[in-house]
Amino acid sequence: MKWRIEIHPKGKEEIEALSLKMRAKLEHILNLLRDYGPSYVHEPYVKHLQNKLWEIRVKDKDGIARIIYVLANKRRIVLLHAFIKKTQKTPKGALEIATRRIHEVEDE
Repeated sequence: MKWRIEIHPKGKEEIEALSLKMRAKLEHILNLLRDYGPSYVHEPYVKHLQNKLWEIRVKDKDGIARIIYVLANKRRIVLLHAFIKKTQKTPKGALEIATRRIHEVEDE
């Protein structure tokens, strides 16, 4: 049984702001997650951050992007927040945004 990919409305806007090449790489990783499941997709594509939060890692010549997601009930992968990475560590603000958005999708 395949996983469903969903995108938080604000996350959708953030993903659309990424470069075309980054969005193509993101789509490839999402296809892997959907078809094979999260337990079969590892680094360098995805990495666990903290608690329920995971990140998808994409880069191109213009920079590095991260898309934070959560594994939700009913075999759903919900993309919460996307941003261009400018520092070594994931910014605290990005984690806070994703954590706030989790509560909006957990009850669905």
